[in-house]
Amino acid sequence: MAKGHKHAKPTARQEMSGVERLGLRVSSMINHPIAQERRWATIHRLDNDGDREWEEVMGVIADTDELELTLNDDGSVTVRWEQQEVEVAGRGEVEFEQEEEPAPF
Repeated sequence: MAKGHKHAKPTARQEMSGVERLGLRVSSMINHPIAQERRWATIHRLDNDGDREWEEVMGVIADTDELELTLNDDGSVTVRWEQQEVEVAGRGEVEFEQEEEPAPF
């Protein structure tokens, strides 16, 4: 007597869009400890970064007040930001704190 095998339904794998993939890569670069220490990161466009995706992510960065964009001769983009100043409660002193929030895209 043959037993019926139950086949597990394959889980649908959700692919990341090109914008999500590029945004994640850029966010990871900006949030890297060395980039946070230096307060800049250079982003190189990869062969699989489409025109629309690149323009959209660079547009978000350009529209973010805290970030400064520099277009380099080799096609890369350097993102710079200022160190965040945080006033220490009750002491009136200014303390510098590294940005902990993920990039805004």
